[in-house]
Amino acid sequence: MDYTFHWRPVFRALPDLLDAGLLTMEVAILSMVIGIVTGLLLALARLTGAAPLRWFATTWIEVARNTPALFQLFFFGFGLGAFGIHLSPYFIVLVGLSFNNAGYLAENFRGGFQAVPPTQLRAARSLGMTATQAYVRIIIPQVLRIVYHPMTNHMVWAVLMSSLGMLVGFRELSGETQFFASKTFRIFEYFAVTAVIYYVIVKVILALSRLIGWRLFRY
Repeated sequence: MDYTFHWRPVFRALPDLLDAGLLTMEVAILSMVIGIVTGLLLALARLTGAAPLRWFATTWIEVARNTPALFQLFFFGFGLGAFGIHLSPYFIVLVGLSFNNAGYLAENFRGGFQAVPPTQLRAARSLGMTATQAYVRIIIPQVLRIVYHPMTNHMVWAVLMSSLGMLVGFRELSGETQFFASKTFRIFEYFAVTAVIYYVIVKVILALSRLIGWRLFRY
């Protein structure tokens, strides 16, 4: 093998790669927050909503779960352009990941709601709570505990799937790596360092999730 490794260009670009890594975490975390809130609403709509709400929630979930994430990014990036809606690469990735996260998380939440005994809701209502109070104070905290670990896995998925943003011009970690690698032709070196950065990001997320889970659900 006559390939000569050159790591100096990679080390010079390391601050830019780390900044791109932070941008990857930012868009993944924001998409998860939006996905959690939207997923909860979709799950409630599918379980307890009127027929139009159930239809809307079911359609969202089916599309999100049964089409490729890349297709969804392309739809928000290029498909909406047919209607005169042009989003920046950042918002294309944020909207696409949020849409996808909401669909998957809605099914997790639906399973969580069904795992909580219905007698708890009836007991809360018999104590004088409104339906909203019963869900907020009794049901949803238990659901979050049930689905917490699947949500952690989905957060990792969101970080890794954000790499698809490079295909719509988003300069997150993979996009920034591709940019520098194409300039210097140090493909292996750049992507080897990027793989290490992704690994560290995922391990940090898992460590923080264990800490948060211990603080919230230790009892």
